Amino acid sequence: MSVPVSNSGDDKAPATNFIRGIINEDLRTGKNGDRVVTRFPPEPNGYLHIGHASSICLNFGIARDYPGAVCHLRFDDTNPETEEIEYVESIQNDVHWLGFDWKDKLFFASDYFEQLYGFAVMLIEAGKAYVDSLTEEEMRARRGTVNEPGTNSPHRDRSVAENLDLFARMRAGAFPDGAHTLRAKIDMASPNMLLRDPVLYRIKHAHHYRTGDAWCIYPLYDFAHPLSDAIEGVTHSICTLEFEVHRPLYDWLVENVPIAWDPRPRQHEFARRNLNYTVTSKRKLLRLVNEGYVDGWDDPRMPTIAGLRRRGYTAESIQAFCDRIGISRATGEDDIALLEYSIRDDLNHKAPRVMAVLDPLKVVITNFPEGKVEEHEASYWPHDVPKEGSRMVPFSRELFIEREDFMENPPRKFHRLSPGSEVRLRYAYIIRCTDVVKDAAGNILEVHCTYDPDTKSGGSGENRKVKGTIHWVSAAQAVPAEVRLYDRLFSRPDPEGDEGKTFLDNLNPTSRVVLTGALVEPGLAGAKPADRFQFERQGYFVVDPDTSAGRLVFNRIVTLRDTWAKISEKETPAAEGKAAEKKAPAEVVAARTRADVTQNLNAEATTALHRYIDELGLDLSEAEALVADSDLAGLFEATLALGHAPKAVAAWVVHVLPGALAGKSWSDAAPAAGAIGELIDLIEDGTLSTRIAKDVFGDMVATGKRAGEIVETRGLRQVSDSGALAPIVTSLMDRFPDKVAQYKDGKTGLIGFFVGEVMKETKGQANPQVVKDLLAEHLG
Repeated sequence: MSVPVSNSGDDKAPATNFIRGIINEDLRTGKNGDRVVTRFPPEPNGYLHIGHASSICLNFGIARDYPGAVCHLRFDDTNPETEEIEYVESIQNDVHWLGFDWKDKLFFASDYFEQLYGFAVMLIEAGKAYVDSLTEEEMRARRGTVNEPGTNSPHRDRSVAENLDLFARMRAGAFPDGAHTLRAKIDMASPNMLLRDPVLYRIKHAHHYRTGDAWCIYPLYDFAHPLSDAIEGVTHSICTLEFEVHRPLYDWLVENVPIAWDPRPRQHEFARRNLNYTVTSKRKLLRLVNEGYVDGWDDPRMPTIAGLRRRGYTAESIQAFCDRIGISRATGEDDIALLEYSIRDDLNHKAPRVMAVLDPLKVVITNFPEGKVEEHEASYWPHDVPKEGSRMVPFSRELFIEREDFMENPPRKFHRLSPGSEVRLRYAYIIRCTDVVKDAAGNILEVHCTYDPDTKSGGSGENRKVKGTIHWVSAAQAVPAEVRLYDRLFSRPDPEGDEGKTFLDNLNPTSRVVLTGALVEPGLAGAKPADRFQFERQGYFVVDPDTSAGRLVFNRIVTLRDTWAKISEKETPAAEGKAAEKKAPAEVVAARTRADVTQNLNAEATTALHRYIDELGLDLSEAEALVADSDLAGLFEATLALGHAPKAVAAWVVHVLPGALAGKSWSDAAPAAGAIGELIDLIEDGTLSTRIAKDVFGDMVATGKRAGEIVETRGLRQVSDSGALAPIVTSLMDRFPDKVAQYKDGKTGLIGFFVGEVMKETKGQANPQVVKDLLAEHLG
């Protein structure tokens, strides 16, 4: 995103991590002119996993944030024995799903096989590469050790002519696999063992998924990768820290192929982050798939992006997770609870609340008329007041509740249903258990209850208090569903931490539990794959692709709380303190996020972060967004200088602007600080409601017009005249006499209903405070 706020010419992205700091310095010094070209270079030998997501967000994020920058998607497909078109297609799907696009920059190392062969010939002609006839074992024996130099191959001094002839015959298929290799002639005594005449080409009579049988020699990754970067004009080749030792070979190849590369690519490394309760080795993941421990690469228990997508994770939650763990040079282990927190945080305001009973127990309301069905209004957003939306759920004589919500002999503090006790049915009545029906073996078949008709919403006993509230579904209208309860694939934080055991020994036996008798409310009958919901008191769920006509399948994305944290607490010695036990997962995340953010910032950015939070009163997420984007920060400061409150400015600059831009540059719209300031003024002086202001803001970005012009042209001025609003309020009193009576009987929460109705009538233009004052007069 580029949001220039001045004509200073300094529109580079911020140094929120050391990689961006390197790029900023290269731009400042003109090392590559004004070019920034990154690449994401997966080998198509498996599906991408959560670790790749960080690299995708880093490389494509740089291309998104720096003006004129691009990121290539290149498949380093130099090993025909392990690569397949299935993996190519899955990788492209994953990158697109995460929200990134390579546009016309899709490349394959196999596209360069002829050029790479020519580069190898150049090295032979320059006396810098030779054909070696040693076996792999003989080569290994001559490589030496960390403390001892290697020994030259007896074939190292072959003539250029002989090497060219042998290499040409290797290409022509004259030799079997392993007969010869092409090696770089560098230094067998180098302290970096990768520079001890590394192999550049090997003979491999194998069918390539793109080039077929055209080649029987293939370049090694260390040869193909840097030269592919050079061919494509990559400026910043960003990889993980294990490739740091490969960098001298990367540089040697780029420098010794006699071509003047412009720009010359350079490699930079960041630390791979490990995730507990997870393995991300492609070899291990392939074993899980091939040996049937999981149901394919997209099994919802897999850490692959395809698996997370099918599990129900959103692209936004994975990007947020990658932002939270950051980019650094320090290798570390991240807690999978942070990934789970990210999806909970994302779905909290996206997933509507519904009712589902996973382990049904029948309840018969003995004093409710047989055959009668009532409709009760249930909010999709009971804890998210600004959101509107509800549905009607049927209530009848026979219901189902969760089996665990009833106990015949309950322990102390069991606040659900038991003989003689009362609970409230969510959105309905209070019921009391009067009888338990069992079979001959003593198993509970059903529970009989009575209901209190006055405790329905609007009834005289609506506000009568009971200690427990449980969810339910009506037996006759409930929809059968298969529910798959997914959990962590491994039972230990370090799946390979047990001496003498493999990761397979630590598979979690309950990582998937399939419930075939679950029941959901009837409104979910038409749910489509990828629809997400919060099952009240259960967790977040998504409709699985296995869903078909007559078969509804849900996957649990994540529980409502970190149940594993409770397990860990039980295993933690008491000496480690009681305070940690009382912290909710979100509090733990919040406590560490500020530290996580600052550890990846330079001193200037850290100071700015603390100022935003401590002096200006911004939230951590707002402060983090500003230090992560110098353009946003500049716009924030410029608007702040006009005399507006920091929180008011942040509300628009941080929370609304990025979404409103949707890929546009603010430079295509109006002068930024003045435009934002004008919008805030219109809200504060009562001209605009906050709700309408968001629409105006979108128009400002799209058209470049000022807020005042849009308001006048579209007639959006907020209605604050009580005389104009009074008839609407009076009309509501006449249309909803039952709601008025309920409000006067004490159901004061209905004030939100009345305000919402007025806002609907006025298309959001009514002044909410004036409406509330009028309602107070009418309702008393």
